[in-house]
Amino acid sequence: MKLLHLADLHLGKRVYEFSMIEDQKYILQQVLDIMDKEGIDGIIIAGDVYDKMVPSIEAVQLLDDFLSRISEKGIEIFLVSGNHDSAERLSFGAKIFSRNKIHLATGYQGKVEPILLEDAYGPISIYLLPFIKPAYVKHAFPERAEEIISYQDAMQVVVEQIPLDKTQRNVLVAHQFVTGASRCESEEISVGGVDNVDASLFMDFDYVALGHIHGPQWIGKETIRYAGTPLKYSFSECGHHKSVTLLELREKGNVDIRQIPFVPLHDMRKIKGTYEEVTARSFYENMDTKDYVHITLTDEEDIFDALGKLRVIYPNLMKLEYDNCRTRSKQEITAIEEAEQKSPLAMAKELFLLQNNKPMSEEQEILLADYIKKVWEVKA
Repeated sequence: MKLLHLADLHLGKRVYEFSMIEDQKYILQQVLDIMDKEGIDGIIIAGDVYDKMVPSIEAVQLLDDFLSRISEKGIEIFLVSGNHDSAERLSFGAKIFSRNKIHLATGYQGKVEPILLEDAYGPISIYLLPFIKPAYVKHAFPERAEEIISYQDAMQVVVEQIPLDKTQRNVLVAHQFVTGASRCESEEISVGGVDNVDASLFMDFDYVALGHIHGPQWIGKETIRYAGTPLKYSFSECGHHKSVTLLELREKGNVDIRQIPFVPLHDMRKIKGTYEEVTARSFYENMDTKDYVHITLTDEEDIFDALGKLRVIYPNLMKLEYDNCRTRSKQEITAIEEAEQKSPLAMAKELFLLQNNKPMSEEQEILLADYIKKVWEVKA
């Protein structure tokens, strides 16, 4: 059985006030083309379907069109909600959709029931787990509330409740941060990294289709995998190679995984040089000047109306800054701003290392993270 693993569409997203809706339409058409070419049996969308809990009309229309076109092909759709989604809005029509092979899991209620599929090798169980927090799991299991403190505790309880037949093939779809995953600027980072869960919780599944992290990667083993976003949503992602993950489930224990690259409508790139350099025809003549760009000018003097002038050549200029003696003299202020953006746990770990000339132990880090979490909950 062939399944496509997609995640973190963030439909309706704006980057530096530039709408990404046309780029998203373009990339979703590529998904449909890949499905036809590869003969896909099902598609997984692992959360953060929308960028906001109250999505724009254009975003809702785009998702409606995308799911309708997949459904017309008779292909199974497996979708879970992420932390950016409104579970209530996304769950609208779920019972009707399930009759048309559109399976939605948008709010955790204490049960994760399998969706059963069949192929030449036998049955496959697909488990859909929407984004969870400890509070959601406590609500579902009040008798175990005292033992559910961290995200790790919550996920442990959730996985224990899944009726897993280890003799058969099992696929889990989830939207969480698994410890060790590499993050980037376009993701939300929780205070102290308290949203971490360990990959060891998922080892009994034949494949775990994850969402939440924007860079495609695997954690713990190749079959516990983030698909990543289909588009670049920050300049920290310039080096990413965006793709969709294709998994082919054969007999138990045999999963073939391929990444099929996307070609964006507009790429995202960084440019650096003097105003004279970046506006020279020889500099940009072999470049797609309609790409989304972040330009750093190295001129010592500010260029009058640089943004307007540069957009004549680079119409999708998103960010403009200077790197010169004047801006570098402000590094001390920038360092303070950077420190303010760090999580309390990261700051405490740095301080501990400076004071003791050794890093915190794992036990100390866990205790401190728990304490920070409690303080922030009271503060909130």
